[in-house]
Amino acid sequence: MKHWRPLIVLGTAQFLMVLDTSVMNVSISQLVDDFDTEVTAIQAVITLYALVMAAFMLIGGRLGDILGRRRVFLLGMVVYGTGSAVTAVAPTLGVLALGWSVVEGLGAAMVLPSMAALVAESYRGRDRPIAYGVVGGLAGAGIAVGPLLGGWVTTYLTWRLVFVGEVVVVLAVLLCHRAIPREAPGGRRPRMDAVGAVLSAAGLGMGVLAVLQSGTWGWVQPRNPPFTVLGFAPTLFLIAAGAVVLGLFRAWERRREERGEYPLVHLDLLGRPRLRSGLLALLSQNLILLGLFFAIPLYLQVVQGFDAFETGLRLLPVSVTMLVTSLGAARLARSMGPRTVVRLALVTLLVAVVWLLATIDPVIDDAQFFGAMAVLGVGMGLLASQLGNVVQSSAGEEERSEVGGLQFTAQNLGSALGTALIGSLLVGALAHAFSTQVEDDPRLSDQARQESGVALEAGVSFVPTAQVRSAAERAGLPPSEVDALTDSYAQAQLDGLRAAILAAGGIALASFPATRHLPTGRTARDEEPPTVGDSTGREDRA
Repeated sequence: MKHWRPLIVLGTAQFLMVLDTSVMNVSISQLVDDFDTEVTAIQAVITLYALVMAAFMLIGGRLGDILGRRRVFLLGMVVYGTGSAVTAVAPTLGVLALGWSVVEGLGAAMVLPSMAALVAESYRGRDRPIAYGVVGGLAGAGIAVGPLLGGWVTTYLTWRLVFVGEVVVVLAVLLCHRAIPREAPGGRRPRMDAVGAVLSAAGLGMGVLAVLQSGTWGWVQPRNPPFTVLGFAPTLFLIAAGAVVLGLFRAWERRREERGEYPLVHLDLLGRPRLRSGLLALLSQNLILLGLFFAIPLYLQVVQGFDAFETGLRLLPVSVTMLVTSLGAARLARSMGPRTVVRLALVTLLVAVVWLLATIDPVIDDAQFFGAMAVLGVGMGLLASQLGNVVQSSAGEEERSEVGGLQFTAQNLGSALGTALIGSLLVGALAHAFSTQVEDDPRLSDQARQESGVALEAGVSFVPTAQVRSAAERAGLPPSEVDALTDSYAQAQLDGLRAAILAAGGIALASFPATRHLPTGRTARDEEPPTVGDSTGREDRA
């Protein structure tokens, strides 16, 4: 048992990082009420959390190399606990965003790369895939416990108690810090690449912000943006600006390497096919999971009218099967190879998406929904059982923190883009479907169409149909037209949800080419590859 103590402490941190995201997803409706805001505002807070982690994960990984991974892990837990405390007492949406999205996000960016490196340092050979399978399983446990615990606490007490509980768990991890082995003294410590840190964070931030706001701003034709560029929506221009900044980041990193200085990340790492495939698969996994976990709670809470606890119960199948599968499938790579397991996972996700599409109806069929969610969890569990070990086994010992930074950058970039992109597609499809329904409905007068057009110009939101009915009645429309508008909006909601879920299936299908370089046999290192020195004095694994 003593052999697994480090994994218990490190895995608890992984569990905690996942827990509150799933709590937020099932608490969307309650957060909207508590802060008197809209779904899109809560979507922005959820996306900002993943965005902060993605933007600062490379920096967190490099801090582990500079200050020591164990020290940065513990310091990150302190920051994360502070953010949880601020979130628990947040009086306004702005303070919620500060505590949860920013402070907790920064803490997670310090914890996760160091955690991945410390797991790899603590376990070797056959133990390492098992350790990463357990970490993936604990992530699944966080997703399992989050909807149910968060839903119950949100419905019958308050969501704030979840974050009070997180502070307690952080304190417990800090009290057990002796279980984490100390690192052996290393060689020369690198220095922080401040310019590279700013460029990477800015480039990633602009890209995700643009995707997040696309539902409000529009992609090409301006919908409701704060400004336009040559008469067009600013979305694509901001994405292009982010790409330019990331291009500058790449050039700056190459320049530092040529001058013999430590870059924020050695870009040659991305030239390793196995590592690149693992990172792309991680990005896709979180794009699909977080995108669906944003859309599905809206279907359950806004369309079906379930409270947070009832929503958590209906999300439980995906959580349980993900946990069980990720724990049980950790050994599959030995017989099937990671590539086969990951491809099997993607096929399973496609089956789940098709099944989910068939369940999006005005009245939910609980049995069909249960089955679809269970299959979704199996697919996610298969991915979670493989990808952590694939990524870390692509690195040498001195590269652990750096590769951990890349690993969780890909993971959280996928989370941010999943919530932003799927949310944007959902709102965009809702607006398009509602507009089409209104134009084609012969029961509606020109006045009703005009009122609807004004509402669409101001920006459509994903709200209960009761709010649409109330707005139509306040506009003075006759009862027959109120019914027609409400019916049109209800159908548009379902169309928007189907478009969002179909997009998740498209991402799974598009992910197959990214698996071509995943290993076909076991990934644990039995032999170290030859090393090649570079101009920084660091040894790169060939």
